[in-house]
Amino acid sequence: MRKIRETLRLHFDSGLGQRPIARCLNISRTTVGDYLHRANIAGLSWPLPPSLSDQQLYRLLFAPAAAAAPSDRALPDYAYLHNELKRKGVTLMLLWEEYQVEHPQGYRYSHFCELYRRWARKLKISMRQVHKAGEKLFVDYCGHTLPVINPHTGEISEAQIFVAVLGASSYTFVEATLSQNLSDWLGSHTRAFEFFGGVPELVIPDNLKSAVSKPCRYEPDLNPSYQDLAEHYGTAVIPARVRKPKDKAKAEVGVQVVERWILARLRKQSFFSLAEANAAIRTLLDDLNNRAFRKLPGSRKDAFESLDRPALKALPAQAYTFAQWKKVRPGIDYHVDIEGHYYSVPYQLRGQQLDARITADTVECFQQRKRVASHIRSFQKGRHTTVASHMPKGQREYADWTPERLIRWAMKTGPATAAMTEAILASRQHAQQAFRSAMGLISLAKAYTPQRLEAACELALDGGATSYKSVKSILTTKLDQEPRQQTLPSVPPIAHDNIRGGHYYH
Repeated sequence: MRKIRETLRLHFDSGLGQRPIARCLNISRTTVGDYLHRANIAGLSWPLPPSLSDQQLYRLLFAPAAAAAPSDRALPDYAYLHNELKRKGVTLMLLWEEYQVEHPQGYRYSHFCELYRRWARKLKISMRQVHKAGEKLFVDYCGHTLPVINPHTGEISEAQIFVAVLGASSYTFVEATLSQNLSDWLGSHTRAFEFFGGVPELVIPDNLKSAVSKPCRYEPDLNPSYQDLAEHYGTAVIPARVRKPKDKAKAEVGVQVVERWILARLRKQSFFSLAEANAAIRTLLDDLNNRAFRKLPGSRKDAFESLDRPALKALPAQAYTFAQWKKVRPGIDYHVDIEGHYYSVPYQLRGQQLDARITADTVECFQQRKRVASHIRSFQKGRHTTVASHMPKGQREYADWTPERLIRWAMKTGPATAAMTEAILASRQHAQQAFRSAMGLISLAKAYTPQRLEAACELALDGGATSYKSVKSILTTKLDQEPRQQTLPSVPPIAHDNIRGGHYYH
């Protein structure tokens, strides 16, 4: 405002031309000419009326443009468009074509989109995410699946489509897996890191069960195996907030691109193995990553080579080995149960809660992240793997529970129960390995009464079945309550000339 008044004063009062006024006020000559032209049209002269304020002067010189005449074209239903765009596969182009069918004289596509975006901007102001090179990897599964046919049975399985997208370059990895379970989820991450040739600083997943054990907006609990993978590769996992898709917008867009540019092109093909499906996906994936951007120079591949690849952390020397974690508690026999096989831990830890890490080859037990036992994995159910150093040095260190005490305890039920307990204890290389079975046998008296347990043990001993499961089976099927068969006295064979005898049939 000050420069407008000064322009008028220097021109009318001092008689300066446009160029000197422009140099004096440090504005362009055309701006000076525009001010003077507008003042002439408004009929202003110098000096200006004392009552004329700066705002009034501006309105005289720059009168607002006349409002555009309202168009007779039909406006789109913005709320309808907004809701329809949430559906899979629906685009503004499709909605505009439907709008044109109803309103042939309506707005053209570009103006139609602009009108919708103006309306949408009023809904919510969202923070624009800036992705640094090598910082974030967004991972998710597609909503669409890929049918895989079993060539032998004809059964169709729906393969899940895993998608991983790097934030800075949008470089994409895609593969089909049989399921979304923990082993497939972690295996896809391992293969994605190998595909990229490095590891990002952060991995941003959704809140599926394989990733997050307990969702929380502020402190989600990661699946222990997922955390194990992150520690192995030296990265961190930050799950997106529940029902906040903008936290992983790159993954959402990546899934959409994969569904349109890969899965849609494979919809008419038949696949008879997962390897065959992944081979077809990889061909189209290479085409997608090499496809030129529409509004930026280069392609995803070019951006990856220049941005993300140099910033990624190096892969570890060995790939991650899938492991499951389980809470375990050793019994009085200082063994933990892993899928029916029993592994020893130091006897001092009996009764304490431990963490077991289970792989295809090993079983490890940890107490507060410190490894206390390690075993080669065995799949023999009902058997024991015991390390000698885990056992007590003598019975004095294990005075609370001894084979003699268990037998005396069983004797309160009856001699047959005591004999069965002694047989169970003798069936193991170390008596402590059978403590669990012996205690289980004695506890059957609570569920089935001591009298029935004694009868069942007697029946099992007669049949030579000296195990806890045999006694329990007898009690469950009530064989102990059925009348016992009487043993018939032996009768010598009859000697007679008309009887051939057993030797005749040899």
